[in-house]
Amino acid sequence: MITLTNIHKSYASKNALSNVTLTISKGICFGLVGPNGAGKSTLIKVIASVIKDYKGKIQLPKNQLKIGYVPQDIALEETVTAYDNLRFFGNIYGLRGKELLKRVDEVLFKIGLKERGKDKVMTFSGGMKRRLNIGCALLHKPDLIIMDEPTVGVDPQSRRYIFEMVDQLKKQGSTIIYASHYMEEIEQICDEAAFIDNGQIIECGEISQLLSKHATPSIYVKGENCIPSQLNQNHIVTDKDEGCVITTEHPLSTMEEVIHFCKKENGRIERLELVQPRLEDIFFSLTGSKLRD
Repeated sequence: MITLTNIHKSYASKNALSNVTLTISKGICFGLVGPNGAGKSTLIKVIASVIKDYKGKIQLPKNQLKIGYVPQDIALEETVTAYDNLRFFGNIYGLRGKELLKRVDEVLFKIGLKERGKDKVMTFSGGMKRRLNIGCALLHKPDLIIMDEPTVGVDPQSRRYIFEMVDQLKKQGSTIIYASHYMEEIEQICDEAAFIDNGQIIECGEISQLLSKHATPSIYVKGENCIPSQLNQNHIVTDKDEGCVITTEHPLSTMEEVIHFCKKENGRIERLELVQPRLEDIFFSLTGSKLRD
């Protein structure tokens, strides 16, 4: 659906984006992951045409592409009702008359606010405002939906509801670009992802392929007197959560070695498990840094 080639954007002397090249397929949820200040919001604004003074090329489908943009900052008028907010944005998207009223009702139902449509936004919780913020971008049935940090400050119920909305939108054929610094969200709901740091794409691909490519075979052990001394000599052993992670090319045989040692030395194992790769671990290994504010 979308191809970005050598996108560059700078503010004064600082490069916000440096030669970003990406291809985003139709009908998927594509994650942009990285710490605050990495360039996610700038890239999203370029794709959404909010920022137009950039270098590079964006190739979109030949047919008219309808875009729904959900900004990171909540863009609502809190002194009026949810219904009036949706009508306002519907008018911006060119909806009128019965079509507009029908879509407002449909969107209120989709975002779980059908019973609160006539209430002023100032009475809403943070999660309700976030869902309404998303709803404002869905009125014109966009082909491409761009979400910038849509779950910041929301409760667990609203976060789950937003995930379900993303899944339903994808099933209906929409393409979603989902930017977040919550890597567990990207891992859970996205099909593909790009890691961005310091304005550059440092890795990109299908979630499963990224996890497989950068997975480091290891096991987690927690207990008393359960680590043979030779493991520290032959493997990398690091402390974690009151236990330790043993990095090894042969995790199953290493687990057997730990179990055998514990039986022999009367050790006590509380937890012994294979360590599953996580996007956050991969990001740290690629950047050599933790998430930044």
